[in-house]
Amino acid sequence: MAVLEMQKIHICAWKSNRRKILEELQKRGVVQIEDGGSEDEVFRKTDTASVRAESERLSQNAADALRVLERYAPEKKGLLSSLEGKRELTQGQYQEGEERCEKTNEVIRRILSLEKGIAEENAARTRAQTSMETLRPWLGLDVPMNYTGTRSAAAFVGAMPGQWSEESILEAVAREAPELSAFSVEVLGRDRDQTCLFAVCARNEAGRLEDVLRQCGFVRPQVQTDQVPAEYAAALEEEAAEHERAAQAAAKELENLAGERENIQFAADYYSMQAEKYRVLGEMLQSEHTFLVEGYTPGQSAQALKESLEQKFICQVELSAVPEDEEAPVLLHNNAFSAPTEGVVEAFGLPAKGEVDPTGIMAFFYYFLFGLMLGDAAYGLIMVIGCAFALKKYPNMGSGIKKMLQMFLYCGISTTFWGVMFGSYFGDAVTVISQTFFHRTVTIPALWFEPLDDPMKLLMFSFLFGIIHLFTGLGVKGYMLLKARQVMDFICSVVLWYMLLIGLILMLLPSEMFASMAGTAFVFPGWLNTLAKWMAIIGAVGIVLMSARDKKNVAVRLALGAYDLYGASSWLSDVLSYSRLLALGLATGVIASVINTMASMLGDGIISAIGFALIFIVGHTLNIAINLLGAYVHTNRLQFVEFFGKFYEGGGKGFHPFSADNNKYFKFKEEN
Repeated sequence: MAVLEMQKIHICAWKSNRRKILEELQKRGVVQIEDGGSEDEVFRKTDTASVRAESERLSQNAADALRVLERYAPEKKGLLSSLEGKRELTQGQYQEGEERCEKTNEVIRRILSLEKGIAEENAARTRAQTSMETLRPWLGLDVPMNYTGTRSAAAFVGAMPGQWSEESILEAVAREAPELSAFSVEVLGRDRDQTCLFAVCARNEAGRLEDVLRQCGFVRPQVQTDQVPAEYAAALEEEAAEHERAAQAAAKELENLAGERENIQFAADYYSMQAEKYRVLGEMLQSEHTFLVEGYTPGQSAQALKESLEQKFICQVELSAVPEDEEAPVLLHNNAFSAPTEGVVEAFGLPAKGEVDPTGIMAFFYYFLFGLMLGDAAYGLIMVIGCAFALKKYPNMGSGIKKMLQMFLYCGISTTFWGVMFGSYFGDAVTVISQTFFHRTVTIPALWFEPLDDPMKLLMFSFLFGIIHLFTGLGVKGYMLLKARQVMDFICSVVLWYMLLIGLILMLLPSEMFASMAGTAFVFPGWLNTLAKWMAIIGAVGIVLMSARDKKNVAVRLALGAYDLYGASSWLSDVLSYSRLLALGLATGVIASVINTMASMLGDGIISAIGFALIFIVGHTLNIAINLLGAYVHTNRLQFVEFFGKFYEGGGKGFHPFSADNNKYFKFKEEN
């Protein structure tokens, strides 16, 4: 349970070593570099916006190229490939990749060019196919689409909306222009929206016939060509085929470039690192020959960093304590048992200045309560085996996923413990299987008790565990006050509340109401009952008088104190919140028992055994998934609302070092 002490670091070095020093800091990832501050006559900042933008562009190009390769030559990945983590690079491999970047950029440009070419070829093919589809009704025409007739005869090639027959067209023309002496109409084809036709008449009557046809909606076709439609369609088909072959050839070339994927991944990370380096460079103060770096570094690594930099480069490194009026970034540091739950604390908020890191004390309760909610030994063993296997098989997985699996590993151990205590192994699977298939009853007795047989007992212990959890939170608050030497605040905000709450609890335990709820009665000696009453009275009076002790007005002071005393009701609601331990614990067992009962209804034959296995596997898989999620959500809630609410506010700023850890594909191998 600790927050690493931070130190301020100041580096002054020759400008000629600027690139190498920044790369060294980036690879080590232990310094959060701050803005250098205001410029003066000697030290100024360098405008790195253009080179940073260029690095970002090259990194984005590499990412786009990888996206293209993934589409045309997908990388074969296993089901758990996301756990493999980043590939490690030695210093020599990094330098080789850096020297190869220019050649890799040519490959990236070629990949993006091929993708653009494929898009253009596909668009051209689509246009040709669309034109072919447009020509389909005209394939019966044996003259060009733009044919207008001969010297003595006028021809009309076009379409009219709707469904028309040759007879209906002739009737319409005869009705509107009875003076036309000779004309002919041929319907070439029709679809749902139009009728395609070819009309011919004497040249001197062409104007009148065209007027009549236009009154019926006649328009000439959009496709105008000197070729006969059938010949033009054949040409378009060959054109579409040619575009298809070109696109396939480009796709084949992209598949052949899949071997460059790892180099492109390196380029994406390399230029991303360069962009970050130029961002930092633009915030540093530099003179004509020197540059300055200012930031924070964890105290435990500060001296080693200083010695390493001064040994490798001509520079001056100064370390100093963080000023009291300055809020340093927060980096949590806990043992192997507690560290997996750091993500839970970070999700709520990092410790603010003066607060303790609650991870260590919270971790115990987190595992304890999680296991109590899930409470099945078989489910717990599945969690332990699955998480242990993943951690062993994929040692290079990301730190976030690794901590999450470690957390669920400990939660699985706790779940197994509570399952043994409650006698739950896939619910009552042992009993059901023995009765169904072996016609004898075999049970594994609970080491403590079975919640389904005595739910009130579990409810009482849930409240007890909740009170311990809440009292621990209040105790942490007291520790923080004593650490800050606020003795009076400790007495008024912690001791008086302990007296009030413990007194009320001791008064409740021997009461008939509690006896009827718990099924057991407590009988205290008279002096203990008297002590409980006086503890409650002194605590209540002290809270009323001392909660607002900074107020000079007596009436206001008493009113605020009474309001603070009213907050005791929130303690009741907080304790009642721990009834969810009973609810989720029973839900897991009840659903498991229902699944077992449903499976056993099939009987004891071979076919029934197969059906039993299917129902058993599917049902318990769903049950563990649903209740695992429920236990995770409600355990977090008990920490965030009930536990942290007693002492913790958060709001600290996280430690974000200048690092290569943000790389997507590679990380640097630690070398001595």
